[in-house]
Amino acid sequence: MLLNSSFISRVTFAKPLKPVAPNLLHRRIIFPRCNGTTINVNASERKSANYQPNLWTYDFLQSLKHAYADTRYEDRAKQLQEEVRKMIKDENSDMWLKLELINDVKRLGLSYHYDKEIGEALLRFHSSATFSGTIVHRSLHETALCFRLLREYGYDVTADMFERFKERNGHFKASLMSDVKGMLSLYQASFLGYEGEQILDDAKAFSSFHLKSVLSEGRNNMVLEEVNHALELPLHHRIQRLEARWYIEYYAKQRDSNRVLLEAAKLDFNILQSTLQNDLQEVSRWWKGMGLASKLSFSRDRLMECFFWAAGMVFEPQFSDLRKGLTKVASLITTIDDVYDVYGTLEELELFTAAVESWDVKAIQVLPDYMKICFLALYNTVNEFAYDALKEQGQDILPYLTKAWSDLLKAFLQEAKWSRDRHMPRFNDYLNNAWVSVSGVVLLTHAYFLLNHSITEEALESLDSYHSLLQNTSLVFRLCNDLGTSKAELERGEAASSILCYRRESGASEEGAYKHIYSLLNETWKKMNEDRVSQSPFPKAFVETAMNLARISHCTYQYGDGHGAPDSTAKNRIRSLIIEPIALYETEISTSY
Repeated sequence: MLLNSSFISRVTFAKPLKPVAPNLLHRRIIFPRCNGTTINVNASERKSANYQPNLWTYDFLQSLKHAYADTRYEDRAKQLQEEVRKMIKDENSDMWLKLELINDVKRLGLSYHYDKEIGEALLRFHSSATFSGTIVHRSLHETALCFRLLREYGYDVTADMFERFKERNGHFKASLMSDVKGMLSLYQASFLGYEGEQILDDAKAFSSFHLKSVLSEGRNNMVLEEVNHALELPLHHRIQRLEARWYIEYYAKQRDSNRVLLEAAKLDFNILQSTLQNDLQEVSRWWKGMGLASKLSFSRDRLMECFFWAAGMVFEPQFSDLRKGLTKVASLITTIDDVYDVYGTLEELELFTAAVESWDVKAIQVLPDYMKICFLALYNTVNEFAYDALKEQGQDILPYLTKAWSDLLKAFLQEAKWSRDRHMPRFNDYLNNAWVSVSGVVLLTHAYFLLNHSITEEALESLDSYHSLLQNTSLVFRLCNDLGTSKAELERGEAASSILCYRRESGASEEGAYKHIYSLLNETWKKMNEDRVSQSPFPKAFVETAMNLARISHCTYQYGDGHGAPDSTAKNRIRSLIIEPIALYETEISTSY
């Protein structure tokens, strides 16, 4: 029976387990089928994924100069930031022009400097007595821009404001087709929808259809560039710093661009890039010292790609420790994932899973050598996170960290069993395991504690029970991963994926299965949009980090496996975000510094 696109509403997420309370001295551990001896397996029995080598050597990373970490650039950047601040705070400027300014500031990557000022400007606009009366007379572009910005900043605005752009028959007016600017804004706004907002579903279908026709008409290059960029991936699903890089270069080509904004954006991008380079160099020294890449030749050496994930999740300069911590976690996940997917026998994997669940260092006595180094790397790194939290915040976070890792490895183990048995689970069973096995919960659990904010009991309970924000973000992560990696995994004998399980159960064609997964992604994003603005026990920074995990998932798996098998597109994204600064005009350099 074909599963319809509302299936996401009926997915029952696996019931989370209670936290494991680690006892490093007295816990008795029962290991399956062990007999107290280490298992020996011939090398010929091991699988190999033939992963491509690391593209970014340690020496190259250590050679990065972070040239913009210089007071002359920072002083000029602060001067420009104050000029932009005055623009945003100017209460005499036209509010509709102010929305355009805020949109440019946001897309240029500067808005994190002005959260307070932008919030105050939008509040004045939204709460003004003339808001409802004036918006009904604005263009499609202005209406859609207003709707998107207000929703992005958490204001309660209704999608009914788009009703006036419809005919009596319920279709959008044909006269809108020629308004490319309005179509682009409507398209971008449609991705901020919630469940049940049919008008935004209609807006998305209408605008995307006619924007695709614009590409075939061969209009001027600037129009084609923006339309193609939007259709490739909507703004709401893009990671902020890559979007900033693209928009800076696009904005610079516009004749009416604000040169103060442009220079401020370029400097901010380059200065922050220097911060990222410094973070990367520190964590690369940690990775080399761990020795996992040299000891475990079967696993992917993806330190740079892991840092790219971390920078995509949180880019602000004050979160260096969080970025470095997430990079460590992602690197361990990648290595251990390869143990389960590629190298380990089922018997070894059961031992390793039990060892992590016990969180007892004595467990290494029965593990094969390659697993001993994995366990100790994980054990020492996670314990260090817990030690720092206890020392600095007086909070014992170890039970939450070990629970997240234990649940992840149980999900890994389930997939390994399915693979060994050539078993294709039912679609629902697959998703209930897969949203855990994709590792989003582990990343977000660590992120919550690494944010270095006030920890609340309500938030801890929500972490423990895997709040819908974590579940939905992880599901987006999983579906993006499956869309990008399923073919390669099938070739390696890892049969289960959302696409294959859906095809087997529903009888759908490959095209139909992909269409269904994209529909499921869309429905999950609606849930996340609501999670983002609903009453939450989590601080805003954590909610945005979770949203950004979904965004970096889209980026990484958009054209294939950008993590496991990075191609030139993946490499160029990393270069543009982390390696190569934006060129400054000669006049900017000579007159400003």
